[in-house]
Amino acid sequence: MRRMRALPRAVAGNYVRWQVKGVIKIIFRVIIAPAEESTGNKVFGGVSGVVVSHIGTVAFSGVEALPVDVQVMIAPGKMSMSIVGLPDKTVAESRERVQAALHAAALSMPVKKVTINLAPADLPKEGSHYDLPIAVGLMAAMGVLPPQIGEDYIILGELALDGSISQVNGVLPAAMTAIAMGKGLICPASCGSEAAWAGEELDILNPENLLALANHFKGVQILTRPRPLAREVQAEPADLADIKGQETAKRALEVAAAGRHNILFVGPPGAGKSMLASRLPSILPPLAARELLDIAIINSIAGENTDGMISLKRPFRAPHHSASCAALIGGGLKARPGEISLAHNGVLFLDELPEFSPRVLDSLRQPLESGQCVIARANHHVTYPAAVQLVAAMNPCRCGMAGEDGRGCGRQPRCRADYQARISGPLLDRIDLRIDVPALTAAELLQPAQAESSAAVAARVLAARARQKQRFIALGTHNIIANGDCPAALVEKMAVPDKGGAELLRNISEKRHFSARAYHRVLKVARTIADLDKAEIISRKHLAEALAYRLGSENLAGSA
Repeated sequence: MRRMRALPRAVAGNYVRWQVKGVIKIIFRVIIAPAEESTGNKVFGGVSGVVVSHIGTVAFSGVEALPVDVQVMIAPGKMSMSIVGLPDKTVAESRERVQAALHAAALSMPVKKVTINLAPADLPKEGSHYDLPIAVGLMAAMGVLPPQIGEDYIILGELALDGSISQVNGVLPAAMTAIAMGKGLICPASCGSEAAWAGEELDILNPENLLALANHFKGVQILTRPRPLAREVQAEPADLADIKGQETAKRALEVAAAGRHNILFVGPPGAGKSMLASRLPSILPPLAARELLDIAIINSIAGENTDGMISLKRPFRAPHHSASCAALIGGGLKARPGEISLAHNGVLFLDELPEFSPRVLDSLRQPLESGQCVIARANHHVTYPAAVQLVAAMNPCRCGMAGEDGRGCGRQPRCRADYQARISGPLLDRIDLRIDVPALTAAELLQPAQAESSAAVAARVLAARARQKQRFIALGTHNIIANGDCPAALVEKMAVPDKGGAELLRNISEKRHFSARAYHRVLKVARTIADLDKAEIISRKHLAEALAYRLGSENLAGSA
């Protein structure tokens, strides 16, 4: 004190501040730094007071979930919170949701500078599922949660202002990525049953809010593992037995189901085209395990699993003819899957086919051939699976009466030609069966229904699919399940006609100027018809029926 009195007042004040800073440094070295080391959080670069935690999450590219490292740094400085790493507006807005959720959980933001980096920084980050990993990273850096949580779990979820965790899309592919990385998964409570389908070995935590997650790691409130749930498959109300007449169209529908071939119904309004198309799912085989998982992943990305359950039924998508290219193929601001991808491993039904935009219809050509949609962007591209069975229906002309007995079109032939010209030849070339569906007479409608049920037809379809599967396994191709999916390189190995059938096919091909694609598709349809007949050799009658389906609609025969 004597020394301080002898000094000027300004110098004495500086001396006191130096002493206080020295005491603070000692407190940090002796008390704070060991406490931070005991929690396992990293002291960044050896700089005092800087703590970094790492939390694992994912970014979605198509149906893939790519690993993302959420790095949360708390450092001395003016109180702020910034997010870097190419976030979109939804991710940037998570600052407000995270802060409100922490306050609701009786936690306050640190009075320091908080920086959040989403690595890799060149990968676009979209969606609200980054809320929960950011909040968990902050809680781990503050010592509320154990630091190893970032090493043990993949985390995703959206935070509400009251601290509850809301449902997000993409939980199932995120769970698959977690299994591949040897980690567990933390997801919203409403998504737990969906994540459980990834496998029994996956450790899943599905808390309802941040407090439940913190209590679980404290041992106060242990979360139980969710069970996989599926929607109940109700009895199919649409049955082939409901349709009177149209035996040729029903036979063609059976062939299409057995070989997964594309089919087009042409007929006047009210002939039963849409009824026939809606009955196709009732005769298709049940989903295999791999098909079910692929469908569930696409629905998870698209947000179709709103109740956390997955569907056991084959998809049947019927978009309106006013649908845009992005709606049908996929795209938009976040490159979401379109109707053709949502119909993967199922049926895509396009009613009133010529009413679709020609540009939209032509965009189907590449996905129908390759079984996938590639959505290109300036800095990246997204791929969605699109292995669908196309079913289309159309009128012969705009008024719908062309070719009908006693009900002629007053603007022929131009009405028919202009209407059918909206469908390009290359698209028609990818349709294997083209069937005329004539209008039924009053006498036919008055007759009692004696049609075959969908169950009887489905049994024949399932037996034909089994024969196809065995054939493809023998050829060394385990990923092909139906004749319609067979590549051109294998067609001439698995579909060899006899002498009479080969001569018939050659004559018709030369007369009609078949393309190589049309030639192979006729062979694949003939192979399916032979499988339904339990025949190993494709005979002349099988090829004759396949050619009749190819040329069945004389109105369109000249187009492809």
